[in-house]
Amino acid sequence: MQAVILAAGLGSRLGDIKKNLPKGFLYIESLHETLIERSLGLLKEAGIQEVIIGTGYENKAYNALADRLSAKDFKIITHKNEDFATTGSAYTLWCLRELITQDFLLLESDLVYEPLAIKALLQDERKDLVLASGTTRSGDEVYMSIVQDKLQDLSKDKTKLDSIDGELVGISKISLQSFMKLDCHSQNDYEYLLKGFDVLKIDNLIWCEIDCLEHLERAKKLIIPKILKKDSQ
Repeated sequence: MQAVILAAGLGSRLGDIKKNLPKGFLYIESLHETLIERSLGLLKEAGIQEVIIGTGYENKAYNALADRLSAKDFKIITHKNEDFATTGSAYTLWCLRELITQDFLLLESDLVYEPLAIKALLQDERKDLVLASGTTRSGDEVYMSIVQDKLQDLSKDKTKLDSIDGELVGISKISLQSFMKLDCHSQNDYEYLLKGFDVLKIDNLIWCEIDCLEHLERAKKLIIPKILKKDSQ
């Protein structure tokens, strides 16, 4: 199984703190590594041997990272979405179509999460699976409407959904067969392509997205200490 990380975005909401680097290179002092380094480490620990990173903004940083961390048993491939400034994550995923040759885990680059997120998806026998959590009150939630364990709809606007049954984490498992059927040109954001997929909901999953300074402060104060405490147990 491969892993695909979508990392083409500008990350403009983080301002100068990311130092003209992609937001996956945000360094977290208490973790002693960047967001992307943590994700790569967790994927390697889970047995993933090949990671494809869809790049865009400041792609050279990811190229250098791949050169530094690739190994015989852990290959990192980067591929740039040349139109990253005017397209969304669905198009970045489409740009990787010739590199994706197996079932894969799909991740966003700006996440901090406990190892359970990856392990649970890999251990579940279902082929196409979207990871959901319980209520986070993060302030930038993508709400999910789930019917019979399948993703019916999702939105940041609660009023647009028939029910609120979970929150999108930003990590999924997609079979090669289903990927080949996705219409990546029909949506701007990749997550809307996953409607109809099975959902794995972990109510108390420890995770967060870091997409702005407020997210970063919340991560430092609330989320990362919980992850470190659980990692040490």
